[in-house]
Amino acid sequence: CRAQTDNVLQPRGDMTAAEGQAVTLDCLYNSSSTNDYLFWYKQDGNNSPTFILSCFKIGTGKTEDKFKERFSSTLDSTTKSVPLTIQ
Repeated sequence: CRAQTDNVLQPRGDMTAAEGQAVTLDCLYNSSSTNDYLFWYKQDGNNSPTFILSCFKIGTGKTEDKFKERFSSTLDSTTKSVPLTIQ
């Protein structure tokens, strides 16, 4: 989870789930911006990060086609959270 400025926190760094079980990765952020936008990436081993999706306070984010079926997220500017759900 990355933000354009300020900072983000993933309270639980690692999660384990059985195959086929949905899991939600929490992400909290603190931003001085009035138009928050955050991004989720996936990184396997030493490979470069792969863009999954973006979330915006105003407007619609983007999800890469190969992740649309199983990955989703919604930015909540009130609680300053942008959890990622993987189906």
